[in-house]
Amino acid sequence: MINLIGTYECKVDAKGRMMVPSALKKQLAPAMQHGFVIKRSVFQNCLELYPMDQWNGLMAKMNKLNRFKKKNNDFIRKFTAGVKTVEVDTNGRLLIPRDLVGFAGIEKEIVLSSAINIVEIWDKDKYEQSLEDSPEDFAELAEEVMGNDDFDFDGVS
Repeated sequence: MINLIGTYECKVDAKGRMMVPSALKKQLAPAMQHGFVIKRSVFQNCLELYPMDQWNGLMAKMNKLNRFKKKNNDFIRKFTAGVKTVEVDTNGRLLIPRDLVGFAGIEKEIVLSSAINIVEIWDKDKYEQSLEDSPEDFAELAEEVMGNDDFDFDGVS
């Protein structure tokens, strides 16, 4: 299981290429040889970059869904819409496909934000807005999501 750390700002060129920051590249080193999957986020106008092993684990779970249920089939179709495999080239760049650049509204400056085992790729302005415009109070959200008495934290707070 990979646990990524950090938020990084970088630029995208006119062709959709971005230089992967060296600190992130070090964390992703074990995954570099297998490549990545990039896709639209379900909840936000950002992209998600999955190391291939993380993607394969997710697909193994999704493959257990009964495809004779319409809602499962619809979910799979929408979840995998626009999915592409990508690799970091020898110069340390990753090419973001043009259709996904459009979906995320990426202009020039982007933010790469670790989200446990994946990386979210945001247009910088949209990322800042998502942090400022959260409809819920974060303290209440944290309590609701993580405050479950049954959740075992091993003393972590």
